[in-house]
Amino acid sequence: MSEPAFTVADVGGTTLRTGRYDAGAGTLADVRRTPTDGIALHPGAPVPVLQRQVAEQLGRLAGEAVARHGSRALAVAFAGPVTADGRVVTAPTIWGGRGAPLPLRDLLEERLSVPVVVVNDLTAAVWRHVRGPHEPPFCLITVSSGIGSKVYRAGEVLLDAEGHGGELGHWRCDPSPQAAPCDCGGRGHLGGIASGRGVLAAARRAAAADPGGYARSALADLAPDPARLGNPALAAAIRAHDPFATAVLRGGLTHLASAITSVFTSIGVRRYVLMGGFALAVGPRYAELLTEELQRLGCFGLTPEEIGRMVVLGAADDDHGLIGAGRLLAARGAARQVVTAV
Repeated sequence: MSEPAFTVADVGGTTLRTGRYDAGAGTLADVRRTPTDGIALHPGAPVPVLQRQVAEQLGRLAGEAVARHGSRALAVAFAGPVTADGRVVTAPTIWGGRGAPLPLRDLLEERLSVPVVVVNDLTAAVWRHVRGPHEPPFCLITVSSGIGSKVYRAGEVLLDAEGHGGELGHWRCDPSPQAAPCDCGGRGHLGGIASGRGVLAAARRAAAADPGGYARSALADLAPDPARLGNPALAAAIRAHDPFATAVLRGGLTHLASAITSVFTSIGVRRYVLMGGFALAVGPRYAELLTEELQRLGCFGLTPEEIGRMVVLGAADDDHGLIGAGRLLAARGAARQVVTAV
C-alpha cells in the first residue's frame, strides 16, 4: 500500500500557504500562497471578526486542497501559541490583541471530515531541521512579520500543554513608556523592535529624525519617500552594507542577541537556526551582524570563535512550516492511523 498524501497549511501574519506533502518521498508539491485575511489586510478590525475571517479562509482553502490532493489528513502550522488539543491561544501578527482561544482543530475536523493536527508554526518548522534521532539541541528563530522561537532537545520541542514556550518575540526588552508597539498591543517587545515590521518602522523613524542621513543612504535611491520604504529595499540596502540601514538593523539585533545569550546561559543551547522572510532576505549579512552582536555581548564560558559558530541560516525558502508540518504528521504515526481508518 502506498504512503498517504497529506495536505499541509502554514498560516502566517502575511501569507497563508497550502501544499501537498508526500510522506513516502518526503517531498512538497502544489504550494499555493495567498495573503492572510487578518490584521495586515484589515488593521483595526475587532479580534473576533479577524478570527472568523482567518478560520473561514483557512477552512475554504484547506478544503479545496484536501479535495485536490485526495488527502487523508491535514496538518496546520499556525503563527501563535497552540495548545495540545489544537486551540490557538493568541495570534498577534494575525489578529492582534488577545481574544478567546480559537478551537481550530475542532472547527477544521468538523468542516473537512479528515484528521487534523494544529501546531505552532515554529514547532512545525523545527521538524524540518531534525536530521535524525540523535540531533543535538538547537533553537529555531524566525524573523519575519514577528519573531518566534522554539527549542528542540532530546527528541521534543520544549512546550507545555497550553502552548507556552518559545515566544521570544514577546519578551519585553525595552521597558520605556515610549517603546515601539507590538502587534499584541504591548510595548517594547522583541518582535515589535527586531522583526521585519519592527526594523522597517525603526528605519522610518530614523529617517524622520535624521533626514540628511537618510538622503545620503542607498535607501533614498530605492525609496525617496521614507513613508513608502518597504522591507525588500531595506534588506537590499543592508546586504549592500549601507551604513544608515545597517545601523537601524543593529539597533534591533542588540536585543535579539541579548535574548539568545539568555537562552544559552539558561539551558546551554549552542546552535541557533535563523529563518523567516526578513532574515533570509538579508541573508548571510544578517547572520554576520547578529554574530558580531553576540561576540560583543559575550556568552559566558564560550570563546569568540565558539560564538562565531552558533548562528546558521535555514534554507532560503518559505516552506519550513509546510515541510515540518508534514514530517510531524508522519512522525506522529498519522500515516498508519489514516491508512487503517480508510
